Formats: sequence, C-alpha cells, structure tokens
Amino acid sequence: MLDPRSLRQNLDDVAAALGRRGVQFDVVGLRSLEERRKSLQVHTQKLQNLRNRCAKSVGQAKARGEDIEPLLREVASVSDQLKDAEDQLATVQDQLNEILMNLPNIPHDSVPDGEGEEDNVEVRRWGTIPDFAFSVMDHVELGKRSRQLDFDRAAKITGSRFVVMSGTLARLHRALIQFMLDLHRREHGYEEVYVPYIVNRDSMTGTGQLPKFESELFALCGDQGFYLIPTAEVPVTNLVRDEMLDSSSLPQRYVCHTPCFRSEAGSYGKDTRGMIRQHQFEKVELVQIVEPDESYTALEELTAHAETVLRRLDLPYRVVALCCGDLGFGAAKTYDLEVWLPGQQHYREISSCSNYEGFQARRLQARWRDRKSKTSGVVHTLNGSALAVGRTLLAIMENNQDEHGNIRIPDTLVNYMDGLEVIEAEASEHQ
Repeated sequence: MLDPRSLRQNLDDVAAALGRRGVQFDVVGLRSLEERRKSLQVHTQKLQNLRNRCAKSVGQAKARGEDIEPLLREVASVSDQLKDAEDQLATVQDQLNEILMNLPNIPHDSVPDGEGEEDNVEVRRWGTIPDFAFSVMDHVELGKRSRQLDFDRAAKITGSRFVVMSGTLARLHRALIQFMLDLHRREHGYEEVYVPYIVNRDSMTGTGQLPKFESELFALCGDQGFYLIPTAEVPVTNLVRDEMLDSSSLPQRYVCHTPCFRSEAGSYGKDTRGMIRQHQFEKVELVQIVEPDESYTALEELTAHAETVLRRLDLPYRVVALCCGDLGFGAAKTYDLEVWLPGQQHYREISSCSNYEGFQARRLQARWRDRKSKTSGVVHTLNGSALAVGRTLLAIMENNQDEHGNIRIPDTLVNYMDGLEVIEAEASEHQ
C-alpha cells in the first residue's frame, strides 16, 4: 500500500509516478474524497466534544437538583448526529482504502521507462550458450525419451498443466531443492523456515495478492477464507505482520521451500507446453526484511544469491531490469533472471528478485525502531526465487542433453544423486 501521507500531500507527484507504469486514476475524485474525509473528521471531533460537554452538564444539573430532561434530549440529539457523522466518515474511509489497496507501488527512479516486456533492459549475461551438433530436443521430448515425465497421466489424475515425474528425474528434482536450501543456508546466511501452504485472507492481503488478484488464486471450499499459497513469499513475509522489530534483529533473511499453486487465469494459449507454466510447482524462495536505507543494497545482494545457483549449475543466463510497465503490482524495482533454453532458443524467466520498499509492510503493519536514535517506521521487504525448481530442472535437461537424449547431471549435483552422472534415455528408476 502506498503511503497515505504522500497521497494527501503530494497527490500530483504520485499520479505522475504511477503514470510511468501506465496507471491512470481519478485524481480529482480522490482529492474530493480526501477533502470530505478531513471535513467529516473535524465535524465528528466537534460533535464528540459537544456530547462530552452535554454529558458533563447533565451531571452538574442533576447535582443542583435541576430538571435534566432538556439536557438529556440534547445529549440524545448530539449522539444521533455523531453516529450519523461517524457512519459517513467510515464510508468515506472505506472508499479511500479501496482505492489505496488497488493502487500499485511507485517505481524506483532507477527503473527504466517502458510499456512491456520488450522494453526491459538487459543488465548482464553469464555463461556460454551450448552449440549442439545435432537437432536439440526440448524437455518434453527428453522426458518422453527417459519415460520419466508424464503429462498424460497427470491430466488423468487432475487436469492440464500438471506433471508426474518418476525415476531419476524425480530424484534430480528433489536434489535441486536440497542443493538450493543448503547453498543459501550455509553460504549466504539465510535461516531456513517451514511454513503453512494454506493461508488466510489477511495474509494474502498483506503481501498484495488480494484484493486485486483474487482470480489468480486457488481458494479452498468452505467459509474459512483459506487459500493455497501462490509463492512462499506470502507466509514467510507474514511472519513479521503486526510486529515492531528492533533494529538489532535486522536484517532478517529467510529461505523456504514450498509448493506453489496458481490458477494462471488469463494465461491460456501461451507457454502451455510442458513444465513452463503449471498450476502446481516448487520454488525455493528468499525473503529479506531490512531497514529502509539498506533495501537497495539488499536487492543487489539477493539477486546475486539467486545467480549463484545458476552459476554453480553452469546454466547460461542473463539479468534484466524490468521496465515500469512490466513491474509486478507491489514491486518498486525488479530484476528477472532468465535462463537459456535450447529447446526454445530463447531466454526464459527463472527468477524475479524484487524490492517492495514499504508497500507490503504498510499492509502488514510491520515496523522497526532504533532504540539509540529513537527512529521508527515501516520495514522494507524483498523476495526472490532462488530458484523455481521445475524450470531449473528443464534448463538442466535441455542444456545438458546429447544426441541420444541422455542428460548429464551437473557436477554440483552428483553427490546429491549418489554419484550418478548421467540420466540415460529409457533409464530405469533404480539406475
């Protein structure tokens, strides 16, 4: 959520900043609502004071033995007026809150201008794109060769955009998760956490999934208001909801592995082949909670941590800075990591690393204070995938294939695979 004070004091500047994202909203209407809120608030406070004075007069008149009926009628009249004013104020405040909850974050000054993906700016590349002397296969064909990726049986069990993995590919998928957790815990200093995969409405609202993206979530049946998580960002960031954090406890860094569930509403017709865009997938997520002055240093650090995974796996990738028009709803700045997929001859997103500044923290009421300087305010929150496990798996498959459909396991993962170095086409599970 944007800072309400900025909207009150610098509304035109906020509108111009959101205009960089292509977001237009009713500035005149918002300003009118804010003026009405202030007027009603002043009126309500006056009525509260008047009611208190009237109530005091009743007590004084009663002590003097005077007739208090006229005063009681006045108290009742003022109370009715106050109730009406409070109701009007609550209605206006609800209207303002609805507008605030649906406005995206303001892009950081360093975010490039642009309207969409084609305007994102490449920051750097790493690795060598493999030069195959044969016709490359994508991960779907490779999975068929090894008989260890099965989309048909997954569709029978559930529906489209699910997969059944078996044998050594299932083991490799699990090995990737363990490798990522170990790397970020041991070398990058993150605390590993295990969290619920089901969250309540307050948690979804706190990180910005609600109310705007309700159609993209899997809501559970019943009236409890529960949702399957779309990313570990939701439960992990909510660990600090409604908390006042001492500066000595910051930064807080968490690494978490969870399944993720997304309805992918509106995405039908694109990226439907294989494992690129599924309703259920795994991620290892990094979350940082930091002091505001440290958040952009933390963003560079978090992005580098995600890059380390790709480098250790020897997967060619590039880093792009998202333009204003391609930013996610709550992000002030985002770097995407895009891995090279030979089967598509294209770089594809495998991680987004974002600084949300205080956007999520205001929704979460997550604050910090410095006992020495007496400084306090909202924390800044950051998160990034390190990495999306399924896309990492298919990137390994496609970049490490040979002409027979065999897949070389990256050296980093051999120990996690009990010394196995190659997944052979038509390999058995017990190889």
